[in-house]
Amino acid sequence: MTDEQSSERNLPGIAAPLLDWWDTGHADLPWRRTRDPYAIWVAEVMLQQTQIATVIPYYQRWLAQFPTVAALAAAPLAEVLKQWEGLGYYSRARHLHAAAQRVMQEYGGEMPQTAAELQRLPGIGRYTAGAIASIAFGEHAPVLDGNVTRALTRLFDLADDVTQTTTKQQLWVLAQRLVPADRPGDYNQALMELGQTICTTTKPGCSLCPLRRLCLAAARGTQLERPQRPPRQRTPHYDVVAGIIWRADGRFLIAQRPLQGLLGGLWEFPGGKCEPGESHAQALRREIQEELALDIVVGPPQISLKHAYTHFRITLHAYHARYQGGQPQHLGVMDHAWVTLAELETYAFAATDRQIIESLRQSVDQAKTGKIW
Repeated sequence: MTDEQSSERNLPGIAAPLLDWWDTGHADLPWRRTRDPYAIWVAEVMLQQTQIATVIPYYQRWLAQFPTVAALAAAPLAEVLKQWEGLGYYSRARHLHAAAQRVMQEYGGEMPQTAAELQRLPGIGRYTAGAIASIAFGEHAPVLDGNVTRALTRLFDLADDVTQTTTKQQLWVLAQRLVPADRPGDYNQALMELGQTICTTTKPGCSLCPLRRLCLAAARGTQLERPQRPPRQRTPHYDVVAGIIWRADGRFLIAQRPLQGLLGGLWEFPGGKCEPGESHAQALRREIQEELALDIVVGPPQISLKHAYTHFRITLHAYHARYQGGQPQHLGVMDHAWVTLAELETYAFAATDRQIIESLRQSVDQAKTGKIW
């Protein structure tokens, strides 16, 4: 018997108790009522870094608007981003759109059925591919997200740093070996739900866990020490300025961000980060010159707000400004438009810019005159 075969025999049999627990009453979620690989794909992408309660209405609206891969592939990117507006991590929507077009072009409109083939599509990594392949097609493919990582490191009391590549590779090997030949999709969903509902980060419900008798961390009292990660580093903070730049006819300027990079393809009130030693007005004038080659006069503030991204935080200061001269050039933006408040509904904006829009709508002067400054 090889070492690997011996190790296989020593693995605990978690599939049977986990599936029994799943069968007694798992959460009834819209994407669990279908085996349509496209619908499962959409759900899995939306669920990345987003809570289930937030995803449900987006998922339902998305499938109403784009019910098939063909419908998504044929839609303009602007329409796709508008449907995604508010979910964040907008590269997910761009990848969905690009992957749908690839499915139409290279696969005749039929979703690939294996995890290996699915990973050839834009934005589909190993976790998403394993989820789609196992749930929709019954492939013996593992999944490894944050919930599964937490459950497995506790089950086996693994003390290695899970942010390290070697540890991640070991967890993938372990996850693969644990997937049962029968009902791999249900097993993967059960393991994810276990992490979501019972094997939680701070208050794991060990007394309710169907795997508690097999769990080494529970036996040793190390649940809250798993998974092991390095201490969090201080999150950098930036002051950012944005301009509501008014033209004499009562329209103001919005700009479209480049497709590549943070919030790619979304529209915004143009601006950017303040450099050391700059006032807000100086930073705004410089940014508008660098991005659009326009001259402006900076006026009064409209709103200041705080927002956190994955790796940094910002305080955004929005100012009114008056257009002074210059022809808009797309130096740091993809497109621009002069608009009224009523016309903004057709454009997709990030959360911070939507807060600026809402503050404008609440302005009494704006409602009466069509412009503020």
